[in-house]
Amino acid sequence: MPAFAANLTMMFTEWAFLDRFDAAAEAGFTAVEYLFPYDHPPEAVAARLERNRLTQALFNLPPGDWAAGERGLAALPDRFDAVKAGVERALDYAGATGCTRLHLMAGLADRTDPAARASYVRAVRHAAGRLAEQGVDLLLEPINGRDMPGYFLNDFTEAETLIATLDLPNLRLQFDVYHRQILHGDVTMALRRLMPMIGHIQIASVPSRHEPDGEELNYPFLFTELDRLGYAGFVGCEYRPRAGTVEGLGWGLGWLTPNRAAVIRG
Repeated sequence: MPAFAANLTMMFTEWAFLDRFDAAAEAGFTAVEYLFPYDHPPEAVAARLERNRLTQALFNLPPGDWAAGERGLAALPDRFDAVKAGVERALDYAGATGCTRLHLMAGLADRTDPAARASYVRAVRHAAGRLAEQGVDLLLEPINGRDMPGYFLNDFTEAETLIATLDLPNLRLQFDVYHRQILHGDVTMALRRLMPMIGHIQIASVPSRHEPDGEELNYPFLFTELDRLGYAGFVGCEYRPRAGTVEGLGWGLGWLTPNRAAVIRG
């Protein structure tokens, strides 16, 4: 049975950020993920995880000035010092929360620009090396251009090739099923082929990015396939609930433990 992690950036937004940990645990989740924790001290985040017995599955390294439109710094040739500082800041949070997977966002840049490509490889090498010293995996995630126009890493083949070429022991693929379906389709065959390099999986319906209970993808089939493939990592629920978060958890009744199902049914 897949182990689901609630994405606290998109789910449980009816609560303030730190209170979302409590709400996710009460709804039956045993793990959480989110985009960024940096508005709160690492000790505060760690305290919420500890008191709710939650595992921190994943979060992103600092992306630059998100409010100003930056979506990562790795492929920006003049921002390497900021990348290095962001790695150190993220490691502070990883140490406090026990998180062993961090995602490095590439940024908005032309994938055919040699300077951007060289910058990205340099940033990936540096981040992977520093994270390896602390026993943390670095994840790379292709993101579709409809949701994030101009994103540098917008192709799964590019990510696969880079990970294979660099051959770093802690460099893994973040396989977001939603992005994969929009970019390329062929989700099941891609999961089967790429499973050895996958470090984290995320889900949402396509095309609306809501609960994984309909539209283009047959998630019950995919969940069974993950079990068949022996995937032992977390499946991040990175979707926007159509209405209330708890009210929308019915999709998990066949996959969550009995105590979780009881919470969902009320």
